[in-house]
Amino acid sequence: MPQSMEREALELATILDTMADGVFVIDTGHIIQRWNRAMERITGYSAAEAVGRNCAFLHGACHGSAPVGLPPFTCELFQTEAMDKAETIIRNFLGEEVHVIAAGRVLRGDEGEPIGAVITLTDITSLRRLETEMNQLRREVTDRFEFHNIVGKSPQMQEVFSLIELAAASPVTCLITGETGTGKEIVAKAIHYHSERKEGPLVRVNCSALSESLLESELFGHAKGSFTGAIRDHVGRFERANGGTIFLDEIGDIPPLVQVKLLRVLQERELERVGEAIPRKVDVRVIAATHRDLLALVRRGEFREDLFYRLKVFPIHLPPLRERKEDIDPLIKRFIPRFNEETGKAIQGMTPDTMRMVLDYCWPGNVRELENAIEHAFVTCNGTFIGPFDLPIEIRRMELHPQLCDGAGQTEGFALPGAYSETSSRRKRGNTSEELTAILDACGWNKAEAARRLGITRTSIWRRMKKLGVPLEPPQE
Repeated sequence: MPQSMEREALELATILDTMADGVFVIDTGHIIQRWNRAMERITGYSAAEAVGRNCAFLHGACHGSAPVGLPPFTCELFQTEAMDKAETIIRNFLGEEVHVIAAGRVLRGDEGEPIGAVITLTDITSLRRLETEMNQLRREVTDRFEFHNIVGKSPQMQEVFSLIELAAASPVTCLITGETGTGKEIVAKAIHYHSERKEGPLVRVNCSALSESLLESELFGHAKGSFTGAIRDHVGRFERANGGTIFLDEIGDIPPLVQVKLLRVLQERELERVGEAIPRKVDVRVIAATHRDLLALVRRGEFREDLFYRLKVFPIHLPPLRERKEDIDPLIKRFIPRFNEETGKAIQGMTPDTMRMVLDYCWPGNVRELENAIEHAFVTCNGTFIGPFDLPIEIRRMELHPQLCDGAGQTEGFALPGAYSETSSRRKRGNTSEELTAILDACGWNKAEAARRLGITRTSIWRRMKKLGVPLEPPQE
């Protein structure tokens, strides 16, 4: 071989061995002729072990849409002249799968006939492993922030999730409290469907929607002829829920007579239908819910004290949305894809001004009101992002009348429990941007702590920062 050709061959070998990607050359019979150092690193096979072998020994398993190893790739390569960026899987010397991006080009002789092919492999195993870990992390985060369609990353909702798990593991009676729209029925469903009774029925009764006579009949049933119009026996909701769970929504609205009969069911696990003196045993788990203060009703004599304590064996309180505004963003991200699917739109989110307006609002209707507001925005929004004027008018009006929505009725000077008890003149600190910035600096820009020191609500802090032009985050040095 002439000296110049030897030098060119040496230079070529050096170039191949310094490449980060694996490179090997095969002849038309798929026999390996060259094998660079990157191929040794990727596969674990030395050049001496690989050269002279059919490349089929790197054959990998089929994963999804990836080709089955290298033989199909190399066969198609000789048919198509060149192939770029085809993801496939090979096996290293330990038999482990290695994800690679393969590219190849046919080599031709002086007469244009194919004499072989050069193939490059880019190892993306670490990237695929990272994707798997990210997907797992995403699932874990989703599991942590969502529980049976309940969304919440705030500490308050994380505690609610823990209470739901405890309630589901026990057959005791639960009392779910919280304002209208906080999701009490969803919590009841989560408890039932994570309990041992999940195969049994879940029967819901809205106690505020029926009169006393109708509610008594619906809950406990009635016998034929027990009253005018009772033309046949009627099985009540408790009997229908036998072996499962009955959810008594708005339990604070049940009349005294029904309270007495409900207490007997809770104590004796038996009932009597209206117009009948036959006791009937029932095996029912009771979950009650109310937006009213039952203890206040007890003190006024409107609700039986013994029934109250029978119901609140395991209480779960759902905080209002204004007290967990960090949950607003994940809730919006839950609602938008659903409404996109329902409406055929492709809305991606909210503009910054709109999000700030949403965070400023107190949401007296809680999660239900937020969901309705997003649905309203889908009617008016024709762009990619929801703007301020796509929101319902009552939310936009809060910009003009913030006192109407200041902590759900609290004024800025109202001292919250745990707030400093200094004189009102001291509580008025923070009325200038300099004072407010100094307080935020002292609190490490923790808005909740700043609100506590000023004796105002956390919502008021956000509004005051906006009014005084104070940035949401500390200025960068």
